Amino acid sequence: MPFLTRYSDDTSTPSVGEALRDIGLRAIAPAIVLWAAIVGIGELIRGPLGGLNSENAVSRDVQKTRTPTWDEVTAVWSHIGNTEIVIGVCVVAVAFLWWRTRQWWVAVTPAIAIALQATVFVIATAIVGRPRPTVPHLDPAPPTSSYPSGHVGASTALYVTFALLAQRIETPWLRRLLTTLFLLVPVLVAYARLYRGMHHLTDILVGAANGLACAALAWGYLRRRTS
Repeated sequence: MPFLTRYSDDTSTPSVGEALRDIGLRAIAPAIVLWAAIVGIGELIRGPLGGLNSENAVSRDVQKTRTPTWDEVTAVWSHIGNTEIVIGVCVVAVAFLWWRTRQWWVAVTPAIAIALQATVFVIATAIVGRPRPTVPHLDPAPPTSSYPSGHVGASTALYVTFALLAQRIETPWLRRLLTTLFLLVPVLVAYARLYRGMHHLTDILVGAANGLACAALAWGYLRRRTS
């Protein structure tokens, strides 16, 4: 698939100016449309749909499955999506990729992904301002509102980008293993945030959609010749 192999198909070095131009046209501009769509969905939930109060039943059902063991396990999973963890992992990954490939335009894709996701998330959550589920919260509530999930969005953007980068690994079993592990991480974060009462189900789904879209935009930000 050309989209997955675009950086292997065309290894030419872009100028910084070309990369910045492409980020603006191929990543930032579409992200503005994405932001508008997420805000629109959020306003629909809070307005005509009356806040989807029925979702609290889902949160209460999940709350009933809580045990001390799962409380501890999901605490670890939830922390994977923390801002400081995501940024720290991203910085290490970018530095490693830059050193390993000598292709800065590829190495920066995780940073672009989480930057896009964070910008869309922060502005959207401030506008929509959805309250968190009416169940006991097992994590400290950040100053942002419940919609969309920033933890899920950030982990999805980062680790889906890692999964895309993993497709360049030539050893089949290692490529498959890392791809599976990378794609599993945001699923664990999503479940943890629901289990711990920090988000409604739609907050998590829209957060995941935000992360997926930003990962795709970051991966495709640079014009490449694929034929």
